[in-house]
Order: sequence, then structure tokens, then C-alpha cells
Amino acid sequence: MRIPFIAGNWKMNTTAAEAERLVLEMLEKLDSISGAEKVVCPPFVSLVAINMMLQGSSIRLGAQNMYFESKGAYTGEVSPLMLKELCEFVILGHSERRWYFGETDEIVNKKVKAALANNLKPILCVGERLEENEAGKTEEVVSRQLRGALNGMEPVPDFVIAYEPIWAIGTGKAASGKQATATIQFIRDVVAKLWNESMAQDTRILYGGSVTSANIAEFISYAEIDGALVGGASLKAEEFVSIVEQTAEIKGRKK
Repeated sequence: MRIPFIAGNWKMNTTAAEAERLVLEMLEKLDSISGAEKVVCPPFVSLVAINMMLQGSSIRLGAQNMYFESKGAYTGEVSPLMLKELCEFVILGHSERRWYFGETDEIVNKKVKAALANNLKPILCVGERLEENEAGKTEEVVSRQLRGALNGMEPVPDFVIAYEPIWAIGTGKAASGKQATATIQFIRDVVAKLWNESMAQDTRILYGGSVTSANIAEFISYAEIDGALVGGASLKAEEFVSIVEQTAEIKGRKK
């Protein structure tokens, strides 16, 4: 049975002080929820402080990005060596990194390999733009991104993939549960071809894109959807706690 997984991507939001306040607001309630893995991914500048705040809790910590080199003359970048002492997870291949910063499938592949080599667990993001979706190219795009990101890799236990249709991110226009589960099933099929059926069934695949406490139940009710990568709603303590609570409750009933 795949353990449900909810990660909050804070993106470029919160000062260090605001990040600490947000964690304080939800720490006790979030820590008390069992039956789901809970991850928060604040900006780099808050990782040290939040790492200390989460010590002894059941809440895990993730970074939003990293470079694939361990060290060197790469001004402004953050390496896996810098992250591995602070967090367990790292978001890689997010559409905003691909779109705004020109990250290619080849770069994402290097980052995934570097993360794994440093015992960091990637949350690999894939997803299509609106025009690609409307042109019926969702599977073509997602397959290319997956095959590019996982190129040359042996099966990875407990891998996490997030399907985030770009047209749904931050727009308030989420995919339907039916749409999301169809693409996530396709993703699982691609993973089975790249690795094997057993690994595909063990891989946790999340939905991301305008996820809120009001619509999480629709997504989580589908067996293929193992959780969510939450954006804006993860910046509101009550919202994020509710998303995790509903996920743990609904997935728990399905066991």
C-alpha cells in the first residue's frame, strides 16, 4: 500500500520570519496527523531555521530546487551537498523552472541523478501547457519529460512523481479528478515500461495544480492519486492542515 503524500511548495513566498510563523501555526496539528507523509518546502533562506523547528516531529522538510554540481563557480546556485544536511526531499523539474529558467529534460535528469547520489529524495514534476492539452498532446509531453528525466537510471524505490498540468498551476482552474487520474495512470504505465510493473505500482504519483481543502477529496478519492503537491494553499496553515487531514482520512478508509 502506497503511503499518501502531501507536500507544500511555498515557492518564492515568506520571509524567514513569516516562514517560522507559518510553521508554528500548523506544527502541532500537522504533527498529530498519522496515515500520510507530510512535507513542507520553504525557500532556501528558511531551511536552517525550519529544520530546527521540525526536529522530533513527523513533518519532513524539502527544498524547491538544486543544482546538479556538488560545488564550484556557480554563483547563486545551491548544491545537493548543501541540502543533504538540512532536508530529505527536493522538488525537481517544476514547470516554473522549465518555463522561466530554461531547464531542459537533460538538466532535470542530471539533477535527479545528483539528488539520488546524495541521498536526497526527488519530487519529480511533469506536466503540459494549455495549448498542448487542447491539442491532445498531454501524453506525448508527459512521456517525453518522464523518459528524459529518468534516462539512464535504474529503478528507484519509493520514488515520487507529481503531475502538474501547467494550465492548472496558480490559476484556480484545477483539472477534474477524472482528468488527473487518467494522466496519472498513463504516467504509471510509462514508469512500468521504463522500470518494471512492480516499481510502477510502488511509485507515488501526486496531483498538483490549484489544490485546495475544497477539492482535495475529489482527487484523493481516486486510487491512482497518492497525494498532492500543494502551492498557494500550503501558505495558509488551516488550509494545509485540512488537506492533510482529508487525505489521511479518505486514504485510510480505502485500506
